[in-house]
Amino acid sequence: MAQTIVPAVSVSPRPDPALAELLQSVVDTARAIFGAQASSIMLLEAAADELVFEAVSGQGQEFLVGRRFPAGRGIAGWVAASGEPMVVDDLRDNTAFDRDIAESTGYVPNALMAVPLLHGERVLGVLEVLDPSPQARAGLPELDLLCLFARQAAVALHLLTRQAPRPPLPPAPEDRTELLRLLGEARRLLGG
Repeated sequence: MAQTIVPAVSVSPRPDPALAELLQSVVDTARAIFGAQASSIMLLEAAADELVFEAVSGQGQEFLVGRRFPAGRGIAGWVAASGEPMVVDDLRDNTAFDRDIAESTGYVPNALMAVPLLHGERVLGVLEVLDPSPQARAGLPELDLLCLFARQAAVALHLLTRQAPRPPLPPAPEDRTELLRLLGEARRLLGG
């Protein structure tokens, strides 16, 4: 099912400190959960038709934040356009993988997991986990866990960035209910 691509977050050179902290926490946690070499969040800037690195953990974290690339390229571009997750265990011969973009970042992974950050029907961006440990990408339960984690991040991102009069409005009841449901699902998947 194709998702609607809507500019959900205005990407600026000086992001809100709370937004930067949220996104960094997401990539740090995703990297730890999946034993990955790196993790990143790229937010969709639809007006420019670009994906923008907003948070990076591991390989490239010193210089990738703020880097942009065309939204229609590579696996991240496919995930953003389709709204569907993708796992690739061997990127050497994968036709969706854009080796030129990877090389330009200074890190070329061998495997990756990429999932859309979805809020309702809107694609906010893409969460990638690069070179996850082989056990962490073994099957659908792991992909489901990453998708669930990305949905939680998207709900939090939506709540943090939605336009509201000052002082901020409390979360809408449906947003709060969805966030609580997702947290319960994460606990169940993590066995706790």
